[in-house]
Amino acid sequence: MKMLRVPLLLIGLLLCSQGFAATAQQNKMTTCNADASAKALKGDERKAFMSNCLKAKPATAATTQQDKMKTCNATAGTQALKGDARKTFMSDCLKKK
Repeated sequence: MKMLRVPLLLIGLLLCSQGFAATAQQNKMTTCNADASAKALKGDERKAFMSNCLKAKPATAATTQQDKMKTCNATAGTQALKGDARKTFMSDCLKKK
């Protein structure tokens, strides 16, 4: 009886992990579907969009932070900000997004 507990426990854990994976995929499908509907895509365009959307990996926090930094830095450069004005602008810009 004791020998049977470990394999049953492992099988239970595997089944639970499958449920979490399905939920993440379902959430991604829901998000992609909503985006496609918002863009009013139909037919082949919708299929292509859904395919690309479902294949895409979610943006990591580091990538998002890098994107924010690039955007804010470019805007500060365009506005020719220097010194304390640039520091203040960058701080506010990075907090907003």
